[in-house]
Amino acid sequence: MRRSLSDTLAFCRILLIVNAMGCIQSIRCKPRSFRESIIVLEVNSSIDSNPTTIDESSNVVLRYRTPHFRASARVLVPPVAGKETWTVGWIQACNHMEFYNNYGNRGMSSWELPDLREHHIQAISDSDGVNYPWYGNTTETCTVVGPTKKDTKFTVSMNDNFYPSVTWGVPVSDSNLPHLTSIRRDQSFTTWLVALNQATNETMVLQTVRWRMQLHIDIDPERPLGQRARLAEPTAQEQPQILPRNEIIPANAMVKPNANDAQVLMWRPKVGEPVVVIPPKY
Repeated sequence: MRRSLSDTLAFCRILLIVNAMGCIQSIRCKPRSFRESIIVLEVNSSIDSNPTTIDESSNVVLRYRTPHFRASARVLVPPVAGKETWTVGWIQACNHMEFYNNYGNRGMSSWELPDLREHHIQAISDSDGVNYPWYGNTTETCTVVGPTKKDTKFTVSMNDNFYPSVTWGVPVSDSNLPHLTSIRRDQSFTTWLVALNQATNETMVLQTVRWRMQLHIDIDPERPLGQRARLAEPTAQEQPQILPRNEIIPANAMVKPNANDAQVLMWRPKVGEPVVVIPPKY
């Protein structure tokens, strides 16, 4: 027997799936209707279970790669009667950033977002820098152009991780002599599944996800290359939270600049004044 949409809407189950291969958090929905328009069938979010990996193959920089944050959603858009264009996809913003590279008694370098650090803004866009406000424009979004006669079903997905390079030597020095002693990083993000009307800019938040990435690497610069760095914590990241109630997107999360273009690399010596090593691009 064919079940009507109203009957289907009477059922909802929320599943929290934790397994050894990734601790995936999953919400399976009614499917539920948002303003009697767009239906979110399923949302999944997880951070890979593998620990951060460290690469000491270069005598100039240390590299590390964190596990991936992943989010995906299955969405149904009912027939669009008029000449409307809707884009559904992922928007992400950074809410908090601490990124410190310590060089013993010489000082530390830090990547900073000045406006975020000084609490002038609540969050900053983490767009790819091209397709504002979207995180990306491949698997991250889908556009439906009306009029359409049938339901349109699709999946939008995204992933994010860190893969930076940190100099062994003090960044304001021409020397490559290793002085790096530790790396600490703690960043928080909010990620929204959003439907956006291209003509009116009407924005509907369909789902909100919060996640965090932490990192602490201990380094002994006296040891040979390839044996210096050790992942202190964590070996596994906290899993993302799919929020039961959606959050409003701050204005800064929708417009330029994005976090990559706004960040500044500072050198903060133990003695003396801070120095801007790399200014913001924007």
